[in-house]
Amino acid sequence: MSRSRPAIRRPATVFIAAALIGATALSACSTPEKSGSSGEAKDVPGITKTSVKIGTHTPLTGPASAGYAPISKAAAAYFAYLNAKGGVNGRKIDYVVKDDGYNPATTSTVVRELVQQDKVFAIVNGLGTPTHAAVVDYLNQQKVPDLFVASGASLWNQPEKSPQTFGFNLDYVREGKILAHYLQEKNPDAKFCVLRQDDDFGKDLTTGITQVLGKVTAEQKYAVSNESLTAQIGALQQAGCTVNLLGTVTPFTALALGTAAKMGYRAQWAASSSGGDYPSLVGYLGEDVGPKLLEGLVAANYLPFNADDDWVKLFQQINTEYNADAPFTGNTIYGMSMAYTFAEALSQAGENPTREGIIEALQSGSVKSNGITPAAFSATNHEPFGGAGITVVSKGVQAYLDGQVFTTDAQAGPVEAYTGPAVALTGEGIPGK
Repeated sequence: MSRSRPAIRRPATVFIAAALIGATALSACSTPEKSGSSGEAKDVPGITKTSVKIGTHTPLTGPASAGYAPISKAAAAYFAYLNAKGGVNGRKIDYVVKDDGYNPATTSTVVRELVQQDKVFAIVNGLGTPTHAAVVDYLNQQKVPDLFVASGASLWNQPEKSPQTFGFNLDYVREGKILAHYLQEKNPDAKFCVLRQDDDFGKDLTTGITQVLGKVTAEQKYAVSNESLTAQIGALQQAGCTVNLLGTVTPFTALALGTAAKMGYRAQWAASSSGGDYPSLVGYLGEDVGPKLLEGLVAANYLPFNADDDWVKLFQQINTEYNADAPFTGNTIYGMSMAYTFAEALSQAGENPTREGIIEALQSGSVKSNGITPAAFSATNHEPFGGAGITVVSKGVQAYLDGQVFTTDAQAGPVEAYTGPAVALTGEGIPGK
């Protein structure tokens, strides 16, 4: 989430047995109706006169479920809100969620079910880098819109190779550059170090960090199967690291800070959006010690976050009314933001959407999502956001710092201040209203 936001968001040290989340079964009918763009009638999978069926794969069981399962629940809540308001151009969203247990082999099975049996219009927010990498070629071969992958890996931004695929998370290289830029400005004499996941997520984030900082004092890795970070945290302490940047998902951010506290090791900690959500971290660390350990935590984010933001207020209302008032975290905002972005793209695909039409809408550059910097989809760019803001935890409140929003590229370009406005809430969060 990565946002954690997927890929963001995070295998768990606390495993839960999540019940399968059923689809918001708004329509049992999946028989294609006559539909088409520009007045041309044609059969479109997943489209009826009254509904649009979409699907996703995500871990609802297994080690990753604790961190990831809330995202699809939040998306389902937004779609329920949208449907109650009439849907998109009179069609309600039928959102089918299938459990892949964060296992790429299972992902391949459930995605083929969604395409071949459920006949979905699109796969939306398939979660995870290794899992979605197992199906990206298949979806493009089948010409199924593969929208808003829950991962910040660069795999999703290859328009020539994968024209159906679009990412949703901020690119991890960009996040690493922006975090490193802020921390270097604030702590020029620090000993900067990295603790990261031993996969593409941690690798890409570290690439961005070192593009700004050069060589770091120490770099430690872990596999998501680890149950202890004692050796890694001990090595950072021994190296004299004073600022540690974390390419970690939420459970491992909590594990790192908890382990450091037990060792009496004090340092500045900074996390990516996939591992820096304060409410989620308190959930892992506990209300008794979590706020103390997290005070001063620096993190990056690219979605609405502050409590007084209009988007956040709307999502809190939706969470209360349509998500059983579940814990409101960064995952909630992420899931609802992604769902809003799909609704926006569908709205711009026209009154009679087609698979080709929604790709054209995204590539037109008119879909702006709800980020603190506008989405910048185009024919040559399938990544949404080009920038992020810096959040800091102060007295138990995590909020953006004024004037600390930056943009950059995923290469060696500079990190620059962003002075434009965030995307404003309009139409009660209903595209086209």
